[in-house]
Amino acid sequence: MPEEDCIYFGDTLHMPYGEKSKEQLLEFSKQAFSYFESRGVKAVVMACNTTSATVYDTLKNDYTFKLYPIIQSVTEILANLNVKKIGVFATPATINSHAYKNGINAVNKKMSVVEIPAPEWVKIVENGTARSDFAQQELRAGMEKMMKLSPEKIVLGCTHFPFLLSELGNFVPAPMFINPAKSFAEFIKRDLEKSDAFHDKQIRGREEFFVSSEPEKFIQTAQMFYPVKSAELLDFDAVEVLS
Repeated sequence: MPEEDCIYFGDTLHMPYGEKSKEQLLEFSKQAFSYFESRGVKAVVMACNTTSATVYDTLKNDYTFKLYPIIQSVTEILANLNVKKIGVFATPATINSHAYKNGINAVNKKMSVVEIPAPEWVKIVENGTARSDFAQQELRAGMEKMMKLSPEKIVLGCTHFPFLLSELGNFVPAPMFINPAKSFAEFIKRDLEKSDAFHDKQIRGREEFFVSSEPEKFIQTAQMFYPVKSAELLDFDAVEVLS
Protein backbone atom coordinates (compact mmCIF):
# COMPACT_ATOMS: atom_id res chain seq x y z
CA MET A 1 0.00 0.00 0.00
CA PRO A 2 2.59 2.59 -1.08
CA GLU A 3 -0.07 5.29 -1.52
CA GLU A 4 -0.93 5.38 2.19
CA ASP A 5 0.60 7.94 4.56
CA CYS A 6 2.38 5.98 7.29
CA ILE A 7 3.63 6.82 10.76
CA TYR A 8 5.89 4.17 12.27
CA PHE A 9 6.70 3.98 15.96
CA GLY A 10 9.26 1.59 17.40
CA ASP A 11 9.50 1.38 21.18
CA THR A 12 13.25 0.86 21.23
CA LEU A 13 13.50 2.08 24.84
CA HIS A 14 11.47 -0.81 26.26
CA MET A 15 12.30 -3.70 23.96
CA PRO A 16 12.17 -6.66 24.06
CA TYR A 17 8.44 -6.77 24.80
CA GLY A 18 8.39 -10.54 25.23
CA GLU A 19 9.83 -10.21 28.73
CA LYS A 20 7.45 -7.48 29.96
CA SER A 21 4.35 -7.82 32.17
CA LYS A 22 0.85 -7.14 30.86
CA GLU A 23 0.70 -4.00 33.00
CA GLN A 24 3.88 -2.66 31.40
CA LEU A 25 2.68 -3.53 27.90
CA LEU A 26 -0.63 -1.76 28.55
CA GLU A 27 1.23 1.38 29.63
CA PHE A 28 3.54 1.35 26.60
CA SER A 29 0.67 0.68 24.19
CA LYS A 30 -1.55 3.40 25.63
CA GLN A 31 1.25 5.94 25.16
CA ALA A 32 1.74 4.97 21.52
CA PHE A 33 -1.98 4.79 20.75
CA SER A 34 -2.68 8.16 22.35
CA TYR A 35 0.01 9.68 20.16
CA PHE A 36 -1.43 8.05 17.04
CA GLU A 37 -4.89 9.35 17.95
CA SER A 38 -3.47 12.86 18.38
CA ARG A 39 -2.18 12.56 14.80
CA GLY A 40 -5.65 11.67 13.49
CA VAL A 41 -4.76 8.28 11.99
CA LYS A 42 -7.53 6.12 10.54
CA ALA A 43 -5.94 2.79 11.48
CA VAL A 44 -3.17 1.38 13.66
CA VAL A 45 -1.32 -1.82 12.85
CA MET A 46 -0.24 -3.82 15.89
CA ALA A 47 2.70 -5.48 14.18
CA CYS A 48 3.95 -6.80 17.52
CA ASN A 49 2.76 -10.33 18.26
CA THR A 50 3.32 -9.86 22.00
CA THR A 51 1.02 -6.82 22.34
CA SER A 52 -1.55 -8.39 20.02
CA ALA A 53 -1.59 -11.41 22.33
CA THR A 54 -1.68 -9.59 25.66
CA VAL A 55 -3.34 -6.15 25.40
CA TYR A 56 -5.48 -6.00 22.23
CA ASP A 57 -8.66 -7.25 23.89
CA THR A 58 -8.25 -4.71 26.70
CA LEU A 59 -7.69 -1.70 24.43
CA LYS A 60 -9.59 -2.55 21.24
CA ASN A 61 -12.61 -0.30 21.98
CA ASP A 62 -10.79 2.65 23.54
CA TYR A 63 -9.80 4.60 20.42
CA THR A 64 -11.40 6.19 17.38
CA PHE A 65 -9.14 4.46 14.82
CA LYS A 66 -9.42 0.91 13.49
CA LEU A 67 -7.01 -1.43 15.25
CA TYR A 68 -5.38 -4.33 13.38
CA PRO A 69 -3.67 -6.90 15.67
CA ILE A 70 -1.42 -9.31 13.81
CA ILE A 71 -2.36 -12.54 15.60
CA GLN A 72 -6.13 -12.10 15.54
CA SER A 73 -5.93 -11.00 11.89
CA VAL A 74 -3.98 -14.02 10.60
CA THR A 75 -5.15 -16.95 12.75
CA GLU A 76 -8.21 -17.51 10.56
CA ILE A 77 -5.93 -17.77 7.52
CA LEU A 78 -3.67 -20.22 9.35
CA ALA A 79 -6.67 -22.24 10.53
CA ASN A 80 -7.68 -22.88 6.93
CA LEU A 81 -4.32 -24.28 5.83
CA ASN A 82 -4.40 -27.87 4.64
CA VAL A 83 -2.35 -29.25 7.55
CA LYS A 84 -3.23 -31.22 10.67
CA LYS A 85 -0.51 -29.88 12.97
CA ILE A 86 1.12 -26.45 13.03
CA GLY A 87 3.98 -25.19 15.21
CA VAL A 88 4.49 -21.67 16.56
CA PHE A 89 7.72 -20.01 17.66
CA ALA A 90 7.13 -16.77 19.59
CA THR A 91 8.19 -14.74 22.61
CA PRO A 92 7.38 -16.16 26.07
CA ALA A 93 4.57 -13.62 26.55
CA THR A 94 2.90 -14.60 23.28
CA ILE A 95 3.28 -18.32 24.00
CA ASN A 96 1.93 -17.95 27.56
CA SER A 97 -1.16 -16.20 26.20
CA HIS A 98 -1.88 -19.11 23.79
CA ALA A 99 -3.22 -16.48 21.40
CA TYR A 100 -2.20 -18.42 18.27
CA LYS A 101 -3.57 -21.71 19.58
CA ASN A 102 -6.84 -20.20 20.79
CA GLY A 103 -7.32 -18.17 17.62
CA ILE A 104 -6.67 -21.10 15.30
CA ASN A 105 -8.79 -23.55 17.29
CA ALA A 106 -11.68 -21.09 17.43
CA VAL A 107 -11.92 -21.57 13.65
CA ASN A 108 -10.58 -25.11 13.28
CA LYS A 109 -10.87 -27.31 16.36
CA LYS A 110 -9.24 -30.23 14.56
CA MET A 111 -5.91 -28.50 13.92
CA SER A 112 -3.26 -29.30 16.50
CA VAL A 113 -1.18 -26.27 17.54
CA VAL A 114 2.16 -26.72 19.32
CA GLU A 115 3.92 -23.70 20.82
CA ILE A 116 7.60 -23.18 21.68
CA PRO A 117 8.95 -20.01 23.34
CA ALA A 118 12.17 -18.55 21.92
CA PRO A 119 13.23 -15.93 24.49
CA GLU A 120 16.66 -15.15 23.02
CA TRP A 121 15.81 -14.89 19.33
CA VAL A 122 14.77 -11.21 19.36
CA LYS A 123 18.09 -10.19 20.88
CA ILE A 124 19.96 -12.32 18.34
CA VAL A 125 18.27 -10.47 15.48
CA GLU A 126 18.66 -7.02 17.05
CA ASN A 127 22.34 -7.61 17.77
CA GLY A 128 23.05 -9.10 14.34
CA THR A 129 24.67 -12.18 15.89
CA ALA A 130 22.76 -14.98 14.14
CA ARG A 131 25.96 -16.75 13.14
CA SER A 132 27.57 -16.68 16.57
CA ASP A 133 28.07 -19.91 18.51
CA PHE A 134 25.51 -18.82 21.11
CA ALA A 135 22.88 -18.04 18.46
CA GLN A 136 23.45 -21.31 16.65
CA GLN A 137 23.02 -23.22 19.92
CA GLU A 138 19.79 -21.34 20.67
CA LEU A 139 18.37 -21.91 17.19
CA ARG A 140 19.32 -25.58 17.22
CA ALA A 141 17.80 -26.12 20.67
CA GLY A 142 14.54 -24.49 19.59
CA MET A 143 14.35 -26.45 16.36
CA GLU A 144 15.07 -29.74 18.11
CA LYS A 145 12.22 -29.12 20.57
CA MET A 146 9.88 -28.18 17.74
CA MET A 147 10.70 -31.07 15.42
CA LYS A 148 10.14 -33.62 18.19
CA LEU A 149 6.50 -32.50 18.02
CA SER A 150 6.33 -33.17 14.23
CA PRO A 151 4.57 -30.07 12.89
CA GLU A 152 3.81 -29.81 9.17
CA LYS A 153 4.29 -26.03 9.13
CA ILE A 154 5.99 -23.64 11.56
CA VAL A 155 4.75 -20.08 12.18
CA LEU A 156 7.38 -17.46 12.96
CA GLY A 157 5.19 -15.68 15.50
CA CYS A 158 7.36 -12.63 16.14
CA THR A 159 8.21 -9.85 13.69
CA HIS A 160 11.92 -10.45 14.31
CA PHE A 161 11.99 -14.17 13.60
CA PRO A 162 11.74 -14.11 9.76
CA PHE A 163 15.17 -12.45 9.77
CA LEU A 164 16.51 -15.79 11.02
CA LEU A 165 15.14 -17.74 8.06
CA SER A 166 18.50 -18.21 6.37
CA GLU A 167 19.84 -19.80 9.56
CA LEU A 168 16.70 -21.76 10.42
CA GLY A 169 16.73 -23.15 6.89
CA ASN A 170 19.83 -25.12 7.84
CA PHE A 171 17.70 -27.30 10.13
CA VAL A 172 14.57 -27.89 8.03
CA PRO A 173 13.54 -26.80 4.50
CA ALA A 174 12.64 -23.10 4.38
CA PRO A 175 9.14 -23.74 2.87
CA MET A 176 8.13 -25.24 6.24
CA PHE A 177 8.17 -21.78 7.80
CA ILE A 178 5.33 -19.27 7.63
CA ASN A 179 5.95 -15.53 7.91
CA PRO A 180 2.52 -14.09 8.80
CA ALA A 181 3.48 -10.57 7.65
CA LYS A 182 2.43 -10.94 3.99
CA SER A 183 -0.99 -12.38 4.85
CA PHE A 184 -1.38 -9.65 7.48
CA ALA A 185 -0.70 -6.85 4.99
CA GLU A 186 -3.10 -8.39 2.46
CA PHE A 187 -5.78 -8.70 5.15
CA ILE A 188 -5.42 -5.01 6.09
CA LYS A 189 -5.62 -3.88 2.48
CA ARG A 190 -8.77 -5.95 1.83
CA ASP A 191 -10.41 -4.61 4.99
CA LEU A 192 -9.60 -0.99 4.16
CA GLU A 193 -11.01 -1.48 0.67
CA LYS A 194 -14.15 -3.11 2.08
CA SER A 195 -14.74 -0.20 4.45
CA ASP A 196 -13.96 2.34 1.69
CA ALA A 197 -10.99 3.67 3.68
CA PHE A 198 -8.25 2.63 1.25
CA HIS A 199 -6.19 5.53 -0.10
CA ASP A 200 -5.76 4.83 -3.82
CA LYS A 201 -4.21 8.14 -4.86
CA GLN A 202 -1.61 7.93 -7.60
CA ILE A 203 1.30 9.42 -5.64
CA ARG A 204 3.41 7.76 -2.99
CA GLY A 205 2.37 8.53 0.58
CA ARG A 206 4.46 10.23 3.26
CA GLU A 207 6.50 8.16 5.70
CA GLU A 208 7.53 9.22 9.21
CA PHE A 209 9.60 7.13 11.61
CA PHE A 210 9.69 7.63 15.39
CA VAL A 211 11.44 5.71 18.15
CA SER A 212 11.62 6.05 21.94
CA SER A 213 15.44 5.87 22.10
CA GLU A 214 18.60 5.83 19.96
CA PRO A 215 17.22 6.89 16.56
CA GLU A 216 20.61 6.55 14.86
CA LYS A 217 20.92 2.92 16.01
CA PHE A 218 17.36 2.28 14.82
CA ILE A 219 18.14 3.64 11.35
CA GLN A 220 21.08 1.25 11.11
CA THR A 221 19.11 -1.76 12.36
CA ALA A 222 16.09 -0.93 10.20
CA GLN A 223 18.16 -1.42 7.04
CA MET A 224 17.47 -5.15 7.51
CA PHE A 225 13.88 -4.61 6.42
CA TYR A 226 13.42 -1.12 4.94
CA PRO A 227 15.46 1.83 3.61
CA VAL A 228 14.81 4.17 6.55
CA LYS A 229 16.70 7.42 5.98
CA SER A 230 15.72 9.34 9.11
CA ALA A 231 13.99 8.81 12.44
CA GLU A 232 12.96 11.15 15.25
CA LEU A 233 13.01 10.66 19.00
CA LEU A 234 9.44 10.66 20.34
CA ASP A 235 9.08 12.15 23.83
CA PHE A 236 5.66 11.11 25.15
CA ASP A 237 5.81 13.61 28.01
CA ALA A 238 6.15 16.43 25.51
CA VAL A 239 3.33 14.97 23.39
CA GLU A 240 1.01 14.85 26.42
CA VAL A 241 1.70 18.52 27.15
CA LEU A 242 0.88 19.45 23.55
CA SER A 243 -2.24 17.29 23.22
